[in-house]
Amino acid sequence: MLIKTFTDKPVAETADALRAAVDANHYGVMQVHNLRETLENKGVDFRHACMIFEVCQPQQAKRVLEQDISVSTALPCRISIYEEGGKTVLAALKPSLLLAMFGLPHLESVAQEVEDSMTKIMKEAARADG
Repeated sequence: MLIKTFTDKPVAETADALRAAVDANHYGVMQVHNLRETLENKGVDFRHACMIFEVCQPQQAKRVLEQDISVSTALPCRISIYEEGGKTVLAALKPSLLLAMFGLPHLESVAQEVEDSMTKIMKEAARADG
């Protein structure tokens, strides 16, 4: 269900590394949500650092959306960065599983390509030297 990668880097440093990895792999960051900040601005005490990145590879998105515009409900892809058990985690829903919910078997290869790219991006961001 999830792609997960772990790192010893703090959330903020991992977020910077994720931005760089997204750019290096020809994806784009569409939006970043700071969950703790957003909840605190709404009066909710939330202590966990959690950054949610919305990322997109425009050509891949176009390929899918031209086949079925309803897939837009599952886009863009999201990568979360949060702390868990003393580690920083990068996690994302598997695009192959998300797309499978739409019953579009002819798009499985696109979903797998995106999933492979996202896994690579997350591993690059998690690297100690990244």
